Parts: sequence; C-alpha cells; structure tokens
Amino acid sequence: MFGGGIILVGYVCKYTPVEIIEAFGETPVKLEPDSKSYEQAEALIHSNICSFAKGILENIIDNHIEEVVLTSCCDSIKRLYDVLKERVKFIYLLDLPRKKDPMAVDLFYGEIKEFIDAYKAYIKRDFSKEILAKILENKAIKGKRMDSESIAILGARLKEDVVEKIKNSCAEKIINLTCTGEERIFDVKPEGDILKNYAESLLNLTPCMRMADDRNDLVNKKFKGIIYNTIKFCDYYAYEYAELKDKVDIPLLKIETDYTDSGSGQILTRVDAFLESTGIKKIEKTKAKSGYFAGIDSGSTSANVVIIDENKNIISYSIVPTGPKAVESARQAFELALKSAGLKEEDIKAAVATGYGRVSIPFAQKTVTEITCHGKGAFFIDSTVRTVIDIGGQDSKVIRLDDSGNVVDFVMNDKCSAGTGRFLEVMARTLGVSIEEMGKVVEKVKEDITITSMCTVFAESEVISLIAQNKDQRDIIHALNKAVASKAVSLVERIKGKGKYMMTGGVAKNKGVVTAIEKRLGEKILIPPEPQIIGALGAALIALEGK
Repeated sequence: MFGGGIILVGYVCKYTPVEIIEAFGETPVKLEPDSKSYEQAEALIHSNICSFAKGILENIIDNHIEEVVLTSCCDSIKRLYDVLKERVKFIYLLDLPRKKDPMAVDLFYGEIKEFIDAYKAYIKRDFSKEILAKILENKAIKGKRMDSESIAILGARLKEDVVEKIKNSCAEKIINLTCTGEERIFDVKPEGDILKNYAESLLNLTPCMRMADDRNDLVNKKFKGIIYNTIKFCDYYAYEYAELKDKVDIPLLKIETDYTDSGSGQILTRVDAFLESTGIKKIEKTKAKSGYFAGIDSGSTSANVVIIDENKNIISYSIVPTGPKAVESARQAFELALKSAGLKEEDIKAAVATGYGRVSIPFAQKTVTEITCHGKGAFFIDSTVRTVIDIGGQDSKVIRLDDSGNVVDFVMNDKCSAGTGRFLEVMARTLGVSIEEMGKVVEKVKEDITITSMCTVFAESEVISLIAQNKDQRDIIHALNKAVASKAVSLVERIKGKGKYMMTGGVAKNKGVVTAIEKRLGEKILIPPEPQIIGALGAALIALEGK
C-alpha cells in the first residue's frame, strides 16, 4: 500500500465529498489510472469497459485500496462499483445530479448526508461539522478562479506527467479543466446548513462533461486554445469534442489516451505540434546567424541528419538505420554528415532535433516536432506545396500548410502500424521479398485483389491465406500498396488536403504506393530527391532561423 501504512480512501470524481472524508480524520487519495497494463482488471471486468475504469481498478488492486468512494458519473464507473462490492471493505456510490438548480442541490445534499451516515457506521466514529468548517475555510476561494487568457485542457483526465510536460512546453498559462484537474476551492456561506452549502459549492465547481446545463458557459470562454482529451472506448467525450469543434473558432486539438505509457510519446508529439503551429510553444531562439546548422531526425527506422550553411545550402546529409539505441544511431548519423561535409562538431553553430527520439539527443540545443519540421522542409523544397503526406516507419501524418508555409492543420495515424513503413516491412517478410521489390510493383498484373483489414496482424493472416490460394505475388503486393494508399488518402480527406502535394518519409520511395495515392487523389505528388531527410532539413532550417 502506498502512503506509508495510512488507511487511504480512494476516489475518482471531482464531486466526491473529499472534505467530508477529511473531517472524519481519514486520508482521501485521488486514484490515477497509471498502470502499464490491465491484466488483472480485464480478468474482472469486460474488455470493452473504458480504459479509465480499468486503470482505476488496476490501481486499487495493485495498491490494496480497501475503501473507495465513487459517484454515478457514467456506466463504466457504475460497473466498477459492482466489481468492487465484493473486493473492498468499504465501497460507496453517490448519485450525482446532472444540474445545479435548487432541486439538484437538495438531492445531492441528501446523498451527502446518507454517505456520512454510512461512513459513520463503518468506522464507528462521529462526524464534526466544526472540523468540516475549518477545512472549507482553508480551501476558500482566493482571487481569480479561472483565467480565460490561457490554454485549456478539457475532456477526460490526463495523466499528471503529461499535464506537467504540456505546461513545460507552453509559453502560455495552462489551466487543467479535465475531470478532476481543477484545484478544490470553495465559496461556502457561513450562515445556514453547512452541509447544504457544501453540496451547492461542490456542484458549482467547474462543470464536468455530464453537467449539461453549464458546459456551454465553460466552452464559450475566450481561451487562446483548447486541448481536448478523449478516452478509448468512451463515446461521450468524442461526442462533446464533435460538438465543440463546430462551436469554437480558436485552435483546438483532439487527443486520445488509454492511460498506459504506450502512447505518451505520440500524444506529446501531437500537443507540441499543436502548440508550435499556433505560435504558443515555448522555444528558445538560437543566436547564431552564420556558420553551419544541423537538423537531426531521430525516427523509428532511421536517423537522418542534414547540415546546411547560413545561405540554406545543403552541405551534406546522412541516413543511418535506427538500432537498439536511438542516441547512438543519431550520433553515428551526425558524425557521418560532419565527415561528408569536412566539418567538426564545433563548427555547428546550432542543432535542432526532431522525431520520436528528439528528447534524447544531447548534442541538439532544442527540439521541434516532426510535424513542424516536415512542413518546413517541404515548403523549402517547393513553396507551392500545401499538403504534405509523410509516411514513416511507425506512423503516418498529413500536414496542411498555408501560403507562408505555416502548419494550419495536421492529422496522425499513431495508434498502430497500419498504413506505415512497418506494415510494409512485415508484409515483405511474409512474402519473402525485399522492401525494394515491393516498391517496384506499380500496377496489377492479373487480378485486382483487395486487402480487407488494415490491422498489421490481421492483414498478415490475410496475405498468408492469399499465398495458400496460389495468388500471384505481384497481385498481392499491389493489393498491399493500395491498402497503404487508402489509409493515407483517408488522412488527407480528414483535413481536407488541397493544392500541390508532396510525399516525404521512407515510403515515398515506394513507387507502387505513390502511384496508388495519386490514382485515389487524382493529383500528381511531388517526391523530393531524398524524401527521408525532409524532416531533418526542416530542423536544420529552424536551427538557422532560430524559431
């Protein structure tokens, strides 16, 4: 048990009467869904229950939490209550109103009184209103409650480490208005029934998604931008995001979490790219304006380095396969580029790192997301480009640019390897051919086959079945190239891609995929002489410009 042997009372909802628990002399603890897997939870609860509820159940099991207070905020939490009834010593579910009118206050007041009676009977200890009054006095509202001139995080709860990283990256104030993100501050009137006043004050906290009446007032505040978090297997947040997207005219980013560590890198890439594109990312400017500048793109399959001079001429570049240690691969690529340029490390005035391994590059002065860097590099190659299709090793992205080359919108496929270079590598291995051979199959030969699943595992099984049916290998390859193209085009359509198209990333060397995308779009796609270095080129340009 965490907490040094103290009996902890776990809770998950902001409307939980935490101060009542404190008045009893117990220690309430906000439960976090921070487990790395749901192995135990999935043995007890249905696999389609949202990842938040499964993460909370895993937390309770791992930390031997024996007292839990929940609210009826959603069906998943109600199901969690059912599972916990036979597994903890004390479990209580408060019925939560959906409004905060006088009738709702009366109902919630009654719920709180019933909770007090139930907890008194459990711990065999009296409740003191005087102690509650002192606790609430220490949590009284002091000063401004909400600053609208900030970036708001809305939707489902985000893990604390992600929130902290967002705060560290942003030049503006971050206000966390997710499920339980707001500091507990109250305005409880001294006169009257303190419990009823407390119930009203709880309902007056910044409304969560289920508080339908007051949610519009919240989203209509003039924030500088909104980061909206949704949960895997929870439609409610997705519905609110869709409604929000039609209502607000400020920068808005949707992310999705499942509370494991698996997606934190992709989430932060999305957030950083959003902050960069809106000009509110905290980036230190470089001072050098002459000499040589480097961009290091530390990707999942290759480390790419570009060195340019003060006139934006490409002096050298290198591409090195990413090995088991991203830093070593990046260092090797950097040294190869230096050697090719006839330079030493001290000749480089500034270096910018990008890619998923960007935060681990010690010889770069700052980091920028690959979204911004690919947009920057593509626009430098051809200033008429307005849509960039980047298909890399483990994800694919489509980036829309304005007439000045700034990123105005982007979308990423980072949930699995579907439609990426990794997908093609797995299929090449299954077919017993090289990745280069797959790229040479531009048109079908005999039969127009369609791969029905984009999941790498299922698609591999489908390919094995086609091999067993003695289908022509070139036809299977053509079908796989079409599948990757279909995934890319769906991303283009999601952000309404237009204008001149450029394709970057290693898959741009696959003529079969490029041809299939062109056929679907009805547009020609510009392929740079070396599409794998465009991100590194953009990083080098940012190093030079100090932006």
